This record gives sequence, C-alpha cells and structure tokens, in this order.
Amino acid sequence: MPSLEDAIAAIEMGDYRTASRHLKVLYRTMPENPWVKFYIARLYEESQRVDEAEAAYRVLLRDCTSPKIINQARQGLQRLDEKQKLKREKAIADAKAQSDPSEAGVLVLEATPKERRKQAAQHLARIVEIDAYAARLILQVRGWRLYRTGPLAELEIYEQELQGANIAAFSVSLNAISQLNVLRVDYVKSLTPKPVVICRDRDNRQGQFSFDWSDVRQQIRGGIPWFINAVSYDISRRTKDQIKRKPETQDFVQMCDLHLPQRGVILRFCDRSYDFANGVVFAPEQQQQIGKLRVATLRINWNGILKVFDHHLTEALLWSDFLQFAETAIDFHFLMEGIDHYVDIERPEASPWDPAFQLYSGAAWIRYLKSTHTPS
Repeated sequence: MPSLEDAIAAIEMGDYRTASRHLKVLYRTMPENPWVKFYIARLYEESQRVDEAEAAYRVLLRDCTSPKIINQARQGLQRLDEKQKLKREKAIADAKAQSDPSEAGVLVLEATPKERRKQAAQHLARIVEIDAYAARLILQVRGWRLYRTGPLAELEIYEQELQGANIAAFSVSLNAISQLNVLRVDYVKSLTPKPVVICRDRDNRQGQFSFDWSDVRQQIRGGIPWFINAVSYDISRRTKDQIKRKPETQDFVQMCDLHLPQRGVILRFCDRSYDFANGVVFAPEQQQQIGKLRVATLRINWNGILKVFDHHLTEALLWSDFLQFAETAIDFHFLMEGIDHYVDIERPEASPWDPAFQLYSGAAWIRYLKSTHTPS
C-alpha cells in the first residue's frame, strides 16, 4: 500500500498519474484523513483542474479544524486566484492586440437559478475580484443585468470565463447596436397572404416591408415609463419653495420589437406612435368603435396586435423583462446618451429609458446571433 509521502513525491516530480493512483488508494482506506484530502486538492491544482481544486480547497476550509491545513488551503486558493488573474491578463492583452482596442461594449449577466446562486457567486467573485457577498447581490434571479462597460475585447474574455464557470453571460458590441436596421412601424397594411407593414427607416423615410411569420425569431416586449412633472405643495412654507415639481411615472408606453435576423431587420411597434386609424383591424372592439366613428382605447388596440403576434409566433423567443434590465442600465448615463434609440415618444426632455430599450432589444439580437451563429 502506498504512503502519503509516496503521493507527495509523485506530485513534486510531476508524475500526476502515479500520484492519482496513490491518492485513490489512500482515499479508499482513509477517507476522513484531511491530509489526503488536501493533497487531492494539490493534485487538482498542479494538473490544472482549477474548478475541482477550488472546490476541494473550499471543502477543507469548511470542514477541517486543523489550523495548518486551513492555512495551506487558503494559500492554495490564493495561488489559484493569482494564476487565473495572470492568465486573464494575458488573454485580454492578446485579444486587444488582435482587435480594435477602442471598440466599446457591455457585459450582460443573465438570471441565475436560486439553487445555483451560492456556487455562482463564488465563481463570479473570483473572476471579477470582489467578495462573495457582493457577487451574490449582483446575480439576477430574473431578467438581465447590465454589469460592466469597457473595451469589447476585454469583456469577451470575461464572457468566456463566466460561461466556463456556468454563469450565463454575454458581451455586446456597441458598434453592432448602432448598426441595427430598425424599421418603425406606422401600421400594418395587410396580414394575408403575408404581413405587410408601412414603416419608416432611421432617416424617417416611409416605405413598405413584407415578411413571413417564419422570419420572426424573437419578440422583445417592454413598457417604457412615461413621466409627468407632478406638483406638490408644502403648506409649512410660504415662499416660492412651497411648490415643488418632480417627475413621476404616469403610465408606460408599450413597445414590441420583432426580430427578423435572416432579413437583418427589427420591426418596432410602439402603442403611442402606431396609427390605429389605418390598416388592419386587430380587435373586434376596435372594429365596432371605428364603425361608430369613435376611437377604441389604446389598450384594446394594442392587445389586439399582441394577440395576433401570439397566434402566429408560437415558435419565436419572447423576451419581456425589460424593466429589470433597464433599472441596471439607466445609471450608465454616458452610455445611454450615446445610443440612438429610434423610439418615437414625445418627451419634454430626453430620458435614459428610451435608449435602454434600444440596448435591451439590441442585446437580445446579438445574443441570438451568438447562439445560432447566424451571420449579421
């Protein structure tokens, strides 16, 4: 029977196959021996099995009472962090050298199931160099989080590391977002034999566009806040400060983008700019009120459009967690100010919520292209 010293010597000589064989025998005969467990972790570390080494060291920190082993396990984790950091820095430097270092992007974290949050937080903390508690707060239970901006080449390295740690994340090129072909739909002219829409391009030129329902691979839905300047009175003041104005959300403007990646087109529908007086009648209530020369409510009209989409687009992906994403994006003020959003909402002043929808839809577009490797 091999001794622990035999296994240690094999590790130091780089003979990992022999070390593995010895440690398997030792673990079968002494499964509770903490030194056997420690050198299994060392074997993982030396043979570049980083995730298994980290997990083994953390088990020792959790279960072991020996100060010497705990100290050794901490040193092992520190070595893993330093090696991974050096590897990441080299990968980032190589990526920047092979691409345009000035091209900017964003890194998006997707939702993490509750049962995986603890483990995912540990990986995220190691990768982005923060503590595990802060990492756990960053992880989304639902929807997406705009986590970081910076050079696209750097963010793509983080994307690869996160995905390697089973954390759903993807990077997005801001240049690709700016080049998206968004057609704003004025109204649907007809639905048969195929849908035909009257729409406007980014230069506000009106034209006609026809497509097949099978062209639509994704729907992006969301409500953009509509603000009013609410007036409040402070009766304790008798000066001009008695009247205060602050923006409050009065309503939500409903948006729906249809993604046609093979056609290179995003069709954007907006309930405030859609011309319900023209084109297809989507809801019986709308037909009835038009007959009486009255305008149907906006909600009825809009729901009529969505029902048609739901009927024809059963195979298309649906993304509808815009609010969760936007709440993490609107604080990136300079980012929002630089995005052309093509959202037709008349506002007294610009709002970061409008470009946030463009970014959300664009991120979904690029995520789809990455997942399917569809040429853009």
